[in-house]
This record gives sequence, structure tokens and C-alpha cells, in this order.
Amino acid sequence: MRYIIIGAGAVGATIGGRLAEAGGEVVLVARGAHAEALRTDGLRLTTADGERVHRLPVVTVPAELGELRPDDVLLLTVKTQDAIAALDAWGDAEVAGGGTAAQRLPVLCAQNGVESERLALRRFARVYGVCVWLPSTFLEPGVVSALCAPLTGILHLGPAAGGPADRTARAVAADLDKAGFEAPVVEDVMRWKYAKLLGNLGNAIQATTGPEPEPAKAALLLRAVREGKAAFAAAGIAYASEAEQAAARDGKVNQPAGVRGGSSWQSLARGTGSVEADYLNGEVSLLGRLHGVPTPVNDVLRHAANIFARESLPPGAMTIADLTALADEAAARGQAAAQN
Repeated sequence: MRYIIIGAGAVGATIGGRLAEAGGEVVLVARGAHAEALRTDGLRLTTADGERVHRLPVVTVPAELGELRPDDVLLLTVKTQDAIAALDAWGDAEVAGGGTAAQRLPVLCAQNGVESERLALRRFARVYGVCVWLPSTFLEPGVVSALCAPLTGILHLGPAAGGPADRTARAVAADLDKAGFEAPVVEDVMRWKYAKLLGNLGNAIQATTGPEPEPAKAALLLRAVREGKAAFAAAGIAYASEAEQAAARDGKVNQPAGVRGGSSWQSLARGTGSVEADYLNGEVSLLGRLHGVPTPVNDVLRHAANIFARESLPPGAMTIADLTALADEAAARGQAAAQN
């Protein structure tokens, strides 16, 4: 199989680089200065094993690659806000022997949140979800680090619609296992992704107030998670328990001290102009509105993170006291409205 990594950022470049190290055939899809750096200087990937430079094929659009192969696997690792454009562009690409990628090729959605699978299922016949536990950093074009050990990451995967694993899922999992990951093939991958989403509700807190741990940040995240769990319960959505997640990770993905912020913080640091908050905190807000569950904390976090992105504010420029005060005000307004 040939892996086409659509969005060779922190997660995509790490997976692509590790697959290449294990002997896999990999194509990186990137844009702008990052694509130029990858083409000129190669991918500089640092893992717990050290730094290596991978000189891999790099394209920006499907046409640069030509007709796709029947054994291609599309690994979608762009942020969810960029997923529709990527799915449409690559879904329309022609495959040797007839048909399009959307009709014939598997696409694996290795992203935070749960929306990309739904977007992909509208377009692709073969869609798989991937729950990504892969702390990684991408702040400079062409340079990515993923320092967890003894495994680089854990990637639960399975059919997005649920059900037994097929040959493709098992083959991809085997390749990932050889490349330094653990890749459990599960029948309920979205249950794992909903659980991961709860942890990602704190991405907006990191982005706006900085990645440094503080009790007040943990307290605000706990409030956001409680809203998420209440919304999931009202919607009848199952998710993997904290105990299941802890058992799955136990001693496998140890992260060294001093690693910087998560994906939204990194997006702001790179000045991308957008973050994933609409599909993380916004997912909880959506479910809350559909099922009558108040979500004032997640509403505020989504809004604040988006303002930071649109106005190019530096990550961490807000105090946790100010962010908490906004959440308190939103909660009070909601309570007052409910009493009227």
C-alpha cells in the first residue's frame, strides 16, 4: 500500500515519517512554506529515537501526483475546518482502472473531534475513524517532533460506521504497529473518539491562556467536560471510560517534560488564522442545543479561541481569571434566561 498523508503537519508528518522509516511508501501533502521546506530540505522528524531527515515525495494537489493507484490509502490529517476542501479535492481524483478516489479508495480520518468522519461519509464509500493519541509539535516549516516513548503514539482505528474490522483496517494497523505505534482495531472507534473529544475541550483554554498547568485551568476544563458528558448522555452517545483510556495508554506513550502546547495553541503560534474549536467545544454546544443541555463554558471557549485565531492574537494572551469570568457570566445569563 502507498500512504498519501493529506495534511503533513504534526500528526500527519509523524505518521508519514514513521511509516517511511519502517519501509512504507509515503507521499506527503502540504502547502505553502511547509511544502517548500519539505521539498527543499526534507522532513526533519524528531522522535524519542533521535532526529532523522526524510526525503519523501511532496505534493500540494492531486494533479501533481497524477492518476492514483488502487492500493493507495488516504490518511486525512488536516484540521477539521479544512476537511471539506481536502475531501472534495482528493475524492474527485481519478484512480487507475476507472473510478474516483471517493468511489474506490479508503480514507482514514486521523483528527480530533468527530465531524470529519461524517463529512467523509457524505463523499467516500470507504471511511475509517482513527482516534489519535500522538502528542506532537509543529511550529516551524519542515520540522516536526513527537517525543513519546516507548511508543510514538496509539491510534485506535476501525470503520467509521462501526462493525467488524476488514482487511484494509487490519493491514493498516499492521503497518502502523511496525512503525512504532500501537494500532488497536476496534468495532467502536467513534466511542474512543468521543472520549478523546472530552480531553480536547481544553485545547481552547491552552490556546487563549497558555499551556502552563494551573489549578484554575484544570477547574475550568472540568466544567467544560461536565457539560460534554451531560450533552453526550442526553444524546445517547457512548464514549470510552477514563479507566479504559488509562489502561490503553498505561506506560506506552510517556511524554517528556517541557513539551509545548497542544494543536490549537500551535495553530495560533503558526498564525494559521483558524483553530478547531468549532468542532471540539462547538460539538458540545451543538449537542447541548439539540438536546436541551446548557453549555455556557464550551460556548465561551469556542468563541474566545476563534477570536484569537481571526484577530491573530498571540497564544496565551488572556488570563485564566478573565476567561473564567466570561464563562461565569455566560452561565449566569443562561440561568436567568431559564427562570424567565
